[in-house]
Amino acid sequence: MSYSRHFLDFQGSSIPTCMKKLMVEKLSANFREAVTLRHSVPVPLPGDGDLLVRNRFVGINASDINYSAGRYDTTVKPPFDIGFEGIGEVVALGLSASARYTVGQAVAYVKPGAFAEYTIVPSKEAIPVPSVKPEFLTLLVSGMTAYISLKELGELCEGKTVLVTAAAGGTGQFAVQLSKKAKCHVIGTCSSDEKSGFLKSIGCDHPINYKTENVIEVLKKDYPQGVDVVYESVGGKMFDLAVNSLAIKGRLIVIGFISSYQTRTGLQPGYAEMLPVKLLKKSASIRGFFLNHYFSEYKMAMKHLLEMCENRELVCEVDLGEMAPEGKFTGLESVFRAIDYMYMGKNIGKIVVELPHSVNSKL
Repeated sequence: MSYSRHFLDFQGSSIPTCMKKLMVEKLSANFREAVTLRHSVPVPLPGDGDLLVRNRFVGINASDINYSAGRYDTTVKPPFDIGFEGIGEVVALGLSASARYTVGQAVAYVKPGAFAEYTIVPSKEAIPVPSVKPEFLTLLVSGMTAYISLKELGELCEGKTVLVTAAAGGTGQFAVQLSKKAKCHVIGTCSSDEKSGFLKSIGCDHPINYKTENVIEVLKKDYPQGVDVVYESVGGKMFDLAVNSLAIKGRLIVIGFISSYQTRTGLQPGYAEMLPVKLLKKSASIRGFFLNHYFSEYKMAMKHLLEMCENRELVCEVDLGEMAPEGKFTGLESVFRAIDYMYMGKNIGKIVVELPHSVNSKL
């Protein structure tokens, strides 16, 4: 079947027959070992209810290496697609999909297979956005994780103390700002003075640079009653520290544990036998949050986040790698560098890769 038969294309231009995409060829948490860039993959045809999206920007997530290791679905066998989120234009669509979308329309999506020049997105899963800006991409996973988890599990209210770990990262930046909007006092851990400065600029009351300050001692001295809510994404020693810092009836929300992802199992040895005692003594609780379990909340939450972003009520910091050793993250080839950059802890805000297109193409 050809595109000319009943699919629409963009501005009368021809859609390439082949594209580049990343594929997981081997299960491994070492992204470079697991993933291969394929150069001549057929551009897929959209079905009746589908959109063909030309990706302009794709997001980097700590869990990309969990996905390449097969940890989310133990039944999956390579090769398979990778990349959780993208934003771009609709360049072709099926007839049913054309009832709601048009060629050239800006859309975003959360769906495996984003690390490709073109991705098929079911129209019912697409998210219309005002324009193809990387700032909107930051909301899809990172922003939504902070928004929904704090709303559903955080029980935020005025005057509460919130600790955000990895606060200057892709999702931490949103946890800081949303907690401030709830009129909470916000503490944020980070790894550099530059990140501390960024945190202050988005309203964080007390940034703590764990490279130069003893977080445990700072929390004991400045917050002797403990913290009411922890937004935790680091794991390991930071998780233990967070548990020990909880106030009476404190709540710890686990949205990840990046410090363990590069290990063989994705886990680190813990001290689980002490956890019940610590929680019982404080009537405290730990709640896990996985975004896939909250998609029923996604539409309304995204509407609110997009409004705040458009009205400049929310800083959506994007890190395109301008300060990375080899420069800006451009093209699918640079996804590998972007993953490395994340695990070096260098990013401020959400890491995003730009996918430019040939100047010879009207697309």
